[in-house]
Amino acid sequence: MKNLSLNKKHNPQNRQFHIAAYIALYVTAFSFVSLANAAGWEIDPVRIELSTQQQTAALSVKNTTNQSTSIQIQAVTWSQRDGKDIYVPTKELLVSPPIVTIAPRSEQIVRVALRRDANAAKELTYRLNMQELPAKQSANFTGVKVALRVTLPVFVQSLKGGAMPKMEWDILRMQEDQLKVTLRNTGNAHVQISDFALYVPGNDKSIAGESGSSYVLEGQTHEWLLKANTLDQVTNNRLRFTAFTDANNIDTEIVLHKP
Repeated sequence: MKNLSLNKKHNPQNRQFHIAAYIALYVTAFSFVSLANAAGWEIDPVRIELSTQQQTAALSVKNTTNQSTSIQIQAVTWSQRDGKDIYVPTKELLVSPPIVTIAPRSEQIVRVALRRDANAAKELTYRLNMQELPAKQSANFTGVKVALRVTLPVFVQSLKGGAMPKMEWDILRMQEDQLKVTLRNTGNAHVQISDFALYVPGNDKSIAGESGSSYVLEGQTHEWLLKANTLDQVTNNRLRFTAFTDANNIDTEIVLHKP
C-alpha cells in the first residue's frame, strides 16, 4: 500500500453538460417521449459545492428541444458501502422549485439550499435526482418510450474547511494477465477518479487502464479488475501509475504485489 504524492490539479467538472450526449436514457414502463425525439437538457454546473459560507447555489437547466419538458428534482443523502452507492431521501437540502416545466428552447433556474449545519470533521455528500415526468401521448402512439434521468453530486465542505481526500493505491497481480487495482480513501472528503493507466517503466504504451468517472467517498474503498498486456516485461515488480482526479493528478511508480 502506498500513499501517493499528488501534483497538477485536474478538475473537469465545472463545464456545461449536455444530457443527451453524456447521460444514458432509461427505458421505463411509463409514457415518455419516443426514442427518436428524446428530450435534451443542458445543466450547469454539473455538480454543486456548498459550505457554511456558501449555503445556496443556483442550477441552470435548459430545454434544448422543441417540446416542453417537466422534471421532478429530489434531494437524497449519498453514502457508500462495499463499493455500492446508497441513497436516502432527505430534507437537509431544499430544492426550489422541486418540479419544473420548461418551455421549448427555454431555461429554468433551480435553487438549492443547505438546511443543516456543516459537519465539523468531514464533508457531507448528497445527490440531486432529476427525473423527467411523463408527457401526454396521443392514443395512436406506438413508439419506444424513454425517460431522461440524471443525478448530480452535491458536496458540503466541513465546518472549518480543509476536508480533503487521502488516496492509498494498491496493485495486485491476480492471474497471469489480470490486475486488481484498489483505492482506499482514508481522508475526510470524496475523490473522483476520471481515468488511470499503468505502464512498464520506460515505456509510454499502457499495459492496462480504466476510463470513466468513479467517486470514492471518505473512508471508502473501490476496486477495479483489469486485463493487462505484456506483464512479462515488468521488472523489479514496479509499474508506472498515472491517474486524473478532481483533487490532483498522479504520476509515480508503484509496487506490483502478488497474492
